[in-house]
Amino acid sequence: MRKLQSFLMLTDKGYSDLKKAIAACTLTNLALMLPFMVTIQIFAELLKPLMGQELSWTRMWLFLGGGIVAGVLVFFASKNDYKKTYITSYMEAETSRISVAEHIRKLPMSFFNSKDLSELTTNIMADCSTTEHVLSHIIPQLSANAISITLVCILMAAFDWRMALAVFVTVPVALLIILASRRIQNRLSEKQVDSKLKASGQVQEYLEGIKVIKACGLDGSKFAALDSALRLMKKMAIKMEFGTGVFVTGAQMILQAGVGLTVFTGTYLLTGGRIELIPLLMFFVIVVRIYGPVLVEFTLLPELFYHRIATKRMRTLMDTPVMEGDAEKKLGRWDIDFENVSFSYNAKNPKEDAVIKNLTVSIPADAITALVGPSGCGKSTVSRLIARFWDVGEGSVKIGGVDVKTLDPEHLMSYMSFVFQDVVLFNDTVYNNIRVGNMEASEAQVMAAAKAACCDEFIRALPDGYETMLGENGSTLSGGERQRISIARALLKDAPIVLLDEATASLDPENEALIQQAISKLIAGKTVIVIAHRLRTVAGADKIIVLNDGRLAEEGTHETLMQNKGLYERLYRIQQESLGWSVRAAQ
Repeated sequence: MRKLQSFLMLTDKGYSDLKKAIAACTLTNLALMLPFMVTIQIFAELLKPLMGQELSWTRMWLFLGGGIVAGVLVFFASKNDYKKTYITSYMEAETSRISVAEHIRKLPMSFFNSKDLSELTTNIMADCSTTEHVLSHIIPQLSANAISITLVCILMAAFDWRMALAVFVTVPVALLIILASRRIQNRLSEKQVDSKLKASGQVQEYLEGIKVIKACGLDGSKFAALDSALRLMKKMAIKMEFGTGVFVTGAQMILQAGVGLTVFTGTYLLTGGRIELIPLLMFFVIVVRIYGPVLVEFTLLPELFYHRIATKRMRTLMDTPVMEGDAEKKLGRWDIDFENVSFSYNAKNPKEDAVIKNLTVSIPADAITALVGPSGCGKSTVSRLIARFWDVGEGSVKIGGVDVKTLDPEHLMSYMSFVFQDVVLFNDTVYNNIRVGNMEASEAQVMAAAKAACCDEFIRALPDGYETMLGENGSTLSGGERQRISIARALLKDAPIVLLDEATASLDPENEALIQQAISKLIAGKTVIVIAHRLRTVAGADKIIVLNDGRLAEEGTHETLMQNKGLYERLYRIQQESLGWSVRAAQ
């Protein structure tokens, strides 16, 4: 049974609940035999006048009472069955979803370079739903039917082994047909899963790029990828249904042939005087009762094979190692040191595709340090390595002398606040979006952070103020408003290290002034790392680190770098010259 736990990827509680569900389903199956036993006794009593015997109404009333008791027992058994089977399976599915989501949260960012969101969504939703259905509709019933059929077969053999053999001989034959087709069904299941993932990916790409699609007229034949993916998914669904249907239908036909075999055998024995009418009727009634649930389970067995593909994918995800580290170690200083750091997003060819190359540089505590350089020089990568979104390939990144690799990522994150150019907001209220920065914050603290981030005025102008729902990713707000809410989050978190990644790069002058005012309050007394393309915005930084092609090109203050006449001075001069640029029609 432990293999079953591993196969279904169940928790210990889920495994315990599954055993209880199997026992409950077995009890229900046996309880359902009681009304049939009472029915047979009633038939036997009703047939007495035909055989010259007197009908006993006393016995009839007793059988009626027995039928009522049997009905009550079936009700309570079914109620217990539902509770032990369906409710517990839904709880286990919930646990699985949370477990998968928690595992994904702890994975390194490098993992997401090799996985698209549609596949991860499938892991959390569809795969867990498949497990839920298998636990609620297949495994308990299938196991219970196997147990109850075996018990009934033994009891029936005590009456007449020939009739018992006629009833049950087709069951293993039908089951063998289903099992023999397992490889074919597994292959079809894998192809169907692949087609679903491709279709999900194309749908996601279509929805995310809908603005471009509309703007460029990419409709009809010009957007054939989505159409092709959906057609392939339909084709594989039909193949899957047909492939499994042939074997399931064949197994069901053989199983139902057992009814005819039972009638033929019973009639032959009855005419030969080797079985009495009442036992024969009992076999006829039981064969109908036994075959019904088995026929249903045969239709669900292909889903069990399909579930194997889902759990295989889930197991691959759950076996992916998470980022670990010490969650208790306290940091006392906020200076940051890069020591001979090299890093590549491509793990297969780290040296050929290195983004950071043998970088050694220091970022002082309680000061503003700017990271500048040409596009693609590694500025954002440096900030991500500080936050341990990725682990370095060579060298070390240290905060206060402690290697970030030795720290638990979530513990490390508690010391940092981020303000990115691309703000992520949740489809929730404005209040809850700000409170993400510190879930323990009071209402007064949230309001104070909003005011400090210059958010309070526009928030109160919204239809429901702080309780206004923002829509998906804050779609109801402007870019500047979304940016100020992200700063309010960072203010509320009040972390000693602040990373600003192009926080004002794409804003209008009015919003930029407000956000710079908010940022000034955010960075007071903090270790600040600013990533910027517009060099005039970081001219007042305590230290400027200039990167080029993943290497340290130069470092110093604005005045020192301008005097050196190096890369920084050239980039600054080009930007100053571009300030006089204006749009003109080509001559």
